[in-house]
Amino acid sequence: MRRLMLCFGLVALVMGSVATPSASAQQSFNVYVGGFIVRGEESRPANDVLFRNLDFLAFNVKDFNGFTFGGEWLVGMSDLFDAGIGVGFYQNSVPSVYADLVNADGSEIEQTLKLRVVPVTATVRFLPLGHHAPIQPYVGGGVGILPWRYTESGDWVDTNNNIFRNTYTASGTSVGPVFLIGAQAPVGTMALGLEGRYQGGHGNLPVDQGFAGGIANPQIDLSGWNVLFHVNFRF
Repeated sequence: MRRLMLCFGLVALVMGSVATPSASAQQSFNVYVGGFIVRGEESRPANDVLFRNLDFLAFNVKDFNGFTFGGEWLVGMSDLFDAGIGVGFYQNSVPSVYADLVNADGSEIEQTLKLRVVPVTATVRFLPLGHHAPIQPYVGGGVGILPWRYTESGDWVDTNNNIFRNTYTASGTSVGPVFLIGAQAPVGTMALGLEGRYQGGHGNLPVDQGFAGGIANPQIDLSGWNVLFHVNFRF
């Protein structure tokens, strides 16, 4: 709770800075699209629900890689620094089946695993060549507040080998670091750019629903890289 309040405080601080820019500060709005690349199977923690599900379900963690989009308001705090507030959206569904069990008729026992994340970020960027260079590389970082929702729905097998249908859902809000690196090129009153953005964080899953095989502290890892193409509208 203290970490969540601290992150909200940092976001509020950046928002306060953005909301009261100097009269000469350059402002812009970024619209971006791209892909979110989740952490791979080999790098996920032992209590991660996707890692644990691989013990009895057949699916590929990389299939959670998917489309993302969002927007960001940026204010030039000086010629070398920008501050920004943004929000994005990612959602993907992955089919799975039991690895070693089938229905009586030989058909697969199927489920759908679904993850949604809506990252709200507060970041600061450093542009070593400034805002007036023909190519403007930048690096930066900040904090992300990650509202998330994870769902498992479909057919399941109990300890007596009975098949039943159910949906298990967990949701919450995580906080974590954000790091970014990119470059943009001005084109008239716009700029076109590419960015790599890392977000860190994990969500705690309820124990009473049996996520991750019913271990004591099940989690869903929300970390990964966003590879983004953005269009920057200056005003």
